Amino acid sequence: MSASHPLRLGVNIDHVATIRNARGGDHPEPVRAALVAAEAGADGITAHLREDRRHIRDDDLIRLMDKLTIPLNLEMAATDEMLAIALRHKPHAACIVPENRAERTTEGGLNAAGMFNKLADFVGQLKEANIRVSLFIEPDPRQIEAAIRLGAPVVEFHTGQYAEVSGAARETELRRIADAAALAAKNGIEPHAGHGLTFDNVIPIAAIPQLVELNIGHFLIGEAIFGGLGDSIRQMRGLMDDAR
Repeated sequence: MSASHPLRLGVNIDHVATIRNARGGDHPEPVRAALVAAEAGADGITAHLREDRRHIRDDDLIRLMDKLTIPLNLEMAATDEMLAIALRHKPHAACIVPENRAERTTEGGLNAAGMFNKLADFVGQLKEANIRVSLFIEPDPRQIEAAIRLGAPVVEFHTGQYAEVSGAARETELRRIADAAALAAKNGIEPHAGHGLTFDNVIPIAAIPQLVELNIGHFLIGEAIFGGLGDSIRQMRGLMDDAR
C-alpha cells in the first residue's frame, strides 16, 4: 500500500459510554469523544449498540448520526431489532458481531459459516440500503469463504488471540492474520482488523499490507485517562503510519 493511502483508524467510543453509565447522567459524553477523535485524526467512529444497552444507547446513535462528519460504523448483533435500527438510521457501515449477554466484551469472531442462512438475509437487506456490510470473523479460511458466498464487501479479523499471547505463539497468530488478509483481498473483500490492539502490539498488524482499517477502542479510552483522548489517538495514528 502506498504512502498516499495510509491505513485507516476507526475509534470505538463504547467505553466512554461505559464510564458514563456507571454513574448515570450524561458525563462523559460519547458524542463529544467522537468529535475529539475526529479532530485527532480518526478516519471513522465505531459504536456497538448492544441488546442490553450496556454502553451506547439509542439516543447516542441518533446524535452520532447528526453530528459526525466522518463515517459511523455501527456494530450490531444479527437480530431483527438491530437490523430495523440500522435500516432506519442508515449508518455508513454495519459490522455484524457475535453477542453474548454474559460477556464483558466481544469474545471471538462471528461464525459466519454456521450462521450462513440467517446472515444471508441480513447482509442482503443492509446492502440494499447502501450500508457497507462488515463481518467480524476469526482469521480462518472457512469464515472467509462464508463471507465470499454471503457477498460481504468487508471482513474485520478478530485480533484478540494475537493480543493475548507472546513469543512464538504471537508470531503464529500474526501469520494467520496476514494469510487471512491476503486471502480476503485476493477475493475482492476489504480486510480490516481489531480487538486488543495497543501501542505495544499494533505495529506488526499495521504492517500487513492488505489491511485497510484498524478498529481500536478500549485501549485508547484507557490511555486517555493518563494523557488525553486526542493525544492517545495521535500516538496510535503515528505508530500505524510508521508501520506503512
